[in-house]
Amino acid sequence: MEKAMELVAFSLHDKGVINYDFLQSVTNDDRFMIIETWENEEALKAHSESEHFRRIVPQLKELSTMTLERFDF
Repeated sequence: MEKAMELVAFSLHDKGVINYDFLQSVTNDDRFMIIETWENEEALKAHSESEHFRRIVPQLKELSTMTLERFDF
């Protein structure tokens, strides 16, 4: 949980971020979600290439099973 909170703290300062939340399920206490909203594809790409993303996400992958769902509005 600490690493996810670190990712959120850094990501909230990325250019183009609209929303970046870390949530815990109320029915499964071992299930967490990161929900993020970006101004555009370029902002998301820059975030994915940032130092904090490239450093922290691999650490999160070591601790958990991660899946990605993308919704375009």
